[in-house]
Amino acid sequence: MTEVATPPLRKTALNATHQAHKARMVDFGGWDMPVQYRGLIEEHMAVRTSVGIFDVSHMGDIQLRGPNSLAAVQKLLMNDASKLQVGQAHYSAMLYPNGTFVDDVVLHKLGENDYLIVINAGTREKDVEWVRQMIGSMSGVHVMDVSDYYTQIAIQGPKAKDTLQKLTGVDLAPIKNYWFTWGTVCGCHNTLIARTGYTGEDGFEIYVPSDEPTSARVWGEVLAAGEEFGIMPCGLGARNTLRLESAMALYGHEISDSINVFEAGLGRYCKLDKSSDFVGREALLKVQAESGPARKLVGLEMVDRGIGRDGYPVLSLAGEKIGEVTSGSPAPFLKKNIALAYVPVAYAEIGTEVAVEVRGVGVKAKVVPTPFYKRPKPTPAVTAPLS
Repeated sequence: MTEVATPPLRKTALNATHQAHKARMVDFGGWDMPVQYRGLIEEHMAVRTSVGIFDVSHMGDIQLRGPNSLAAVQKLLMNDASKLQVGQAHYSAMLYPNGTFVDDVVLHKLGENDYLIVINAGTREKDVEWVRQMIGSMSGVHVMDVSDYYTQIAIQGPKAKDTLQKLTGVDLAPIKNYWFTWGTVCGCHNTLIARTGYTGEDGFEIYVPSDEPTSARVWGEVLAAGEEFGIMPCGLGARNTLRLESAMALYGHEISDSINVFEAGLGRYCKLDKSSDFVGREALLKVQAESGPARKLVGLEMVDRGIGRDGYPVLSLAGEKIGEVTSGSPAPFLKKNIALAYVPVAYAEIGTEVAVEVRGVGVKAKVVPTPFYKRPKPTPAVTAPLS
């Protein structure tokens, strides 16, 4: 039998920088990525309380341009892009005809006939192929895979704005959540500066040229700017625990080609009533008409001692298997053991007690509201009364 050679791991332009800073590297979807630097808990807490920096250049980017680009986006994605203004982004997804997920995405409206779709790292090639298959033959739209054009750096946490503001003349304060602009950052002109992220905190994602010297220089300048706030470089481990505390879906866990939009609890982003049809709409209308999904994604908090890990069975208190954990771990900021899991609708009510099978033993858990963590609202400035 001929052995199939394993392709070499792909590397971002910051790979040598991660190696030089002694990051622990892992294979993530075919990419050689840092899982942690000083430690997952320290990195997680830095983002929750101050600021952290992530290399997210492994994410993919597809640009659609031309007079029919809006029509193409509307066919391809479930949210209603006609509502977006130039400089605005929103969460959406590409669906299969049966209403399950090709991938979840963030769509940016760069111009009246210009859109950028940010896709997941592990599904890059599949996603690009799907986009070309669905809309490649449409006239008036040009599809371009620009994934390797950018180094994407995420600066996240309560001190993210103060850190990035040192490096740009753009006033960051007026940029609202899920809006973006362009400006010079660290000497890089026309940098896309987006107030987006995957941590549940305030923060920004910047897109700079993907050559290694520029990428390494910008990374270093961000770290220097955040030094007074105790900035930490962060790996995928903290990125995962941060997004889990905030109950954000991860492809291959909470969403996949076997899970539909309503099961995943993402119906609020799916605009079945938008004026244009989209791939998967018909199947979802049918699910909706048939009294909804049979199972639901819920948040679980472990009541008894034990950690519900990814893939662990969820049991009724009588010991019957009723579902499965999709993501689970200790929550460093909340200091609890939490999980996301699919269970039958009958078990999805807040307060319902279930068990998670941990090493052959049923450990009691309860269904709780999500997100587990909500970012505190900023305290309004108090002005002293006139005397």
